[in-house]
Order: sequence, then C-alpha cells, then structure tokens
Amino acid sequence: MTLLLYPGAGSDSDHSSLVATERWVAPHPCVRADFPYRKEGRRAPDRAPKLLAAIRDELDGIDTDEPLVMGGRSMGGRMCSMIAAGADELPPPKNLKGLVLISYPLHPPGKPDRLRVEHLPDIAVPTLFISGTRDAFGSPAEFAEWTATMPKRAKVTHLWIEGKGHDLKGADHTIAGAIRDFLDRWVR
Repeated sequence: MTLLLYPGAGSDSDHSSLVATERWVAPHPCVRADFPYRKEGRRAPDRAPKLLAAIRDELDGIDTDEPLVMGGRSMGGRMCSMIAAGADELPPPKNLKGLVLISYPLHPPGKPDRLRVEHLPDIAVPTLFISGTRDAFGSPAEFAEWTATMPKRAKVTHLWIEGKGHDLKGADHTIAGAIRDFLDRWVR
C-alpha cells in the first residue's frame, strides 16, 4: 500500500501533519509530494488543470500493483479527489483504494454559494474527511449535506476535531492516527 499526500495551497510537503502521517503509517510508503509552483519557488497555485496533470505525473512513478490511497490537506486533497472522480477526463487510478481529505475546502471562506462539490458523486472509493468544527471552508452541516451526494461505496467517514479551524493547528497526531486507522479498516 502506498499513501500519496499533497499539501494545501499555502504550504509544502514538509507540513507537520503530512510528516506525522508518514511516521504513523510506516513501514508503508508515504509519498509527500509538492505541486510544480512550490518546486519553482512560487507562492500562488497554478490552475486546476496543471495541478491535476502534476498528480497524474506523480502517479506514473508509483507501483500500480500496490493499493493506493491519496489525498492531502485542503487544495491538495481537493485535487486528489478530482483525480479519484475522473474530473480531468481520465479514469481514476485502477489501484486506488481510498481518499484522505484533510480540511477539504468545500467553499471559499464566506462564500458558501461557490461550492466545490460537483465531482463528489463520482468518487467510488472509501473517503475520510478530517475537518475542524470551526473551519470557515465548510461547516459540519454543510459537509453532511454535500457528502450525502456521494455513493454508498464511498463509505464516507467524518472526523470532526472540536474547536479547530482550517489549519487544524496542534492536531497532527489526531490526524495521523485517524489516517492510520482508516488505512487499517479499508485498505490493508
């Protein structure tokens, strides 16, 4: 089993929760990947097509005979969920067994009408959402509404971290432990 994780728009693959997750899932391989704009030293993310292409490029280097779980923080998780749904007009990876979405950005803060949910009904693998109860990118009630549009085979699981915002500061061990438990339950 390989775990592929991407950071959010404002961080890189050395984000503390991704590093903690890598330690917790060992000895299974965990690839903490960066998007091209970060590798080039830029702060502003590229548009979705370039981000999705970068994930596909990373997937080309991962053993397709091994089960794959992918995801990440915020924008990184969202882009991986789009790959899982085939939103880039390519099929999801054949070995994809699950998604882990940390602080999924359901909508921009203060803009609940600009939802990022159109692809959710096309996700066909077990999916773990980890969010803070005070995340401005989506409330527990909003997540309940929109993840209900996902098919039963997505086996949606929510972990709500009480009192935390989008950054989930101080919750790295909780995040890493939840991901390890998710892998134990649905993948291994």
